[in-house]
Amino acid sequence: MSKPLSYRDAGVDIDEGDALVEAIKPFARRTMRPEVLAGIGGFGALCEIPKKYRQPVLVAGTDGVGTKLKLAFQLGRHDTVGIDLVAMSVNDVLVQGAEPLFFLDYFACGKLERRVAAEVVKGIARGCELGGCALIGGETAEMPGMYPEGEYDLAGFCVGVVEKDRIIDGRSIAPGDTVLGIASSGPHSNGYSLIRRILERASAPFDLLEPTRIYVKPVLKLLESVPVKGLAHITGGGLVGNVPRVLPKNTVAKIRKDSWPRPPVFEWLQQAGGVAEDEMWRVFNCGIGMAVIVAPAHARAAADQLRASGETVYEIGALEASAGEPEALIV
Repeated sequence: MSKPLSYRDAGVDIDEGDALVEAIKPFARRTMRPEVLAGIGGFGALCEIPKKYRQPVLVAGTDGVGTKLKLAFQLGRHDTVGIDLVAMSVNDVLVQGAEPLFFLDYFACGKLERRVAAEVVKGIARGCELGGCALIGGETAEMPGMYPEGEYDLAGFCVGVVEKDRIIDGRSIAPGDTVLGIASSGPHSNGYSLIRRILERASAPFDLLEPTRIYVKPVLKLLESVPVKGLAHITGGGLVGNVPRVLPKNTVAKIRKDSWPRPPVFEWLQQAGGVAEDEMWRVFNCGIGMAVIVAPAHARAAADQLRASGETVYEIGALEASAGEPEALIV
């Protein structure tokens, strides 16, 4: 008679998963907000909407980390990709003017390694602290045969809240408005399929796992004092692909490429990979992680406020009238 099979024989260790949940609870606890009624461990997490909102509108976003994970596997570093995961969603929610409220993660692997998973979730919790949102739950899926040994995948989901009459939708943007750029911390989580190809040719003199910058707290503070007309998170597609997403028809953003110093990491990527200039602008953020559109009269106050919050800010362009669909041009 054959030996009875267990789930562990099939590659799934329930005890390891339970131990991980206990290990990550202290990290999650540090992210709690007063609105959270029940968090890690239950079937569903409960969270109230903050009472300060009169007409609250929920704003949701979801994203992953992409092939930046492959570089983390190669280098054996797992402590920062969780920050990237949170950043990609909370920065997206932010551009509607929303305050991130809570975050959930999905961690999937072939074989659960508690130490690695705990490092990842510790990073997620750190990202939630930076974004001011609560890590209220998630899912750890151990699926033998689905992933190569030592690899995993990540996805994240964020819900934010904004007062209905303070939603930032770009409708008031007009020719003459100013475009401010807030500096990125590097490539963030975009363009890593190309970056990994470049690394096949040359060794990088930079930390390409530098996590995505989270802009939530300084931008929310800015919104308290300055009328912001539009915000664009500069992710895949770069400035040319993302700024038009917040512009009304018949407008063009003229972005002056000489208005900020392109960080050395992007110069190295272009030279080491022989990447064309147009391709650089379509793939990478080239040093600008968030664009802020304000009336010219508010540009200095906005820049000063962001700098007082520790951000590096440049006046990178202006809006002009055009005919047709919105676009951004690098000039």
